[in-house]
Amino acid sequence: MFNKETEYALKGLVYIQVQNYKELRPGIAEIAQEVGAPPFYTAKILQRMVRLGFLESLKGKGGGFYFDKTQPQVALKDLVSAIEGTKSFSGCGFGLKQCDENNPCPLHEQYAPIREAIYKLLNEESVQSLASKLFARNENKFNWLG
Repeated sequence: MFNKETEYALKGLVYIQVQNYKELRPGIAEIAQEVGAPPFYTAKILQRMVRLGFLESLKGKGGGFYFDKTQPQVALKDLVSAIEGTKSFSGCGFGLKQCDENNPCPLHEQYAPIREAIYKLLNEESVQSLASKLFARNENKFNWLG
């Protein structure tokens, strides 16, 4: 549904948050292995997440990635928007530049409610809410990420 960068970012951020709940700050190699992404690409994505303010990092011994507990939760909508833009929330399912109720594409009636449901889901869920669900299940293996 999302591009690879968004998938890796989402998986990586959820993994980081679960580890933060355990008072751990994972590094690039660990995160890359858990999300099944190349380490160089993982580093690039996570550096971008830090620059965008979604995440914090510390270098050196005891360093790694972490979420600032004083910052608001990271809504999935904000994460997807930062990486892919907002087209997935408003774009045409058929790929037309101009598609609305007055000029609908052949998929408009079926696609518009799906697009709205996805937007609602991404607006209601956050990296932290997903991580909390996994942490509550005591999920210690992240096979679901790879």
